Amino acid sequence: MSPPTLVSSLYFVSLTALISCAPEPPPVPAAQPSAEVASPHVDASPAPSAASAVEVLDAMDTRTPVPLLPMMAHHQKENMRDHLVAVQEIVSALAKEDFVAVERAAKRIGYSDTMGRMCTHMGAGAPGFTEQALNFHRTADRIGARARDSDREGVLKELGATLQTCTTCHASWKQQVVDEPTWRRATSQAPPSRPH
Repeated sequence: MSPPTLVSSLYFVSLTALISCAPEPPPVPAAQPSAEVASPHVDASPAPSAASAVEVLDAMDTRTPVPLLPMMAHHQKENMRDHLVAVQEIVSALAKEDFVAVERAAKRIGYSDTMGRMCTHMGAGAPGFTEQALNFHRTADRIGARARDSDREGVLKELGATLQTCTTCHASWKQQVVDEPTWRRATSQAPPSRPH
């Protein structure tokens, strides 16, 4: 074979290989029946609105609602994120056997009078929530106590117990953001005058 014929043959073989390896074109969609002849099995209802989609999701979530005003719900979520940061700091410090840092991080999630008042206020409309929230903070106090003793195994045990209170709480409760009249009815309290 002469060089031009060889090049042409290689080009043809390469092109044929590429074409045969190309994916099949997408199938042409079947014609949709008009509304007048729609099958009884086809849901012709319009897509749900964003509000109704949230309602559908809420109905699927069978956890007990904790009614909160928007600023309270936002503040609670900020606290939850900080709790996760504190747990991360506890684990990182424990890996270095820095028990002072473990104790410092545990103190952020431990019980204080301020935390007790906030939990009581947040749970005012959900009987049982406050007790569970306070249990979390008191359980977290035990992490700090084991850190003061430089007890690595004890810190891990109490961290596990604290995380169990987290998962139990999150499995039981969900935020329900409400307006002021709804919050007043649920709590028999006036709304807070400032964010927590």
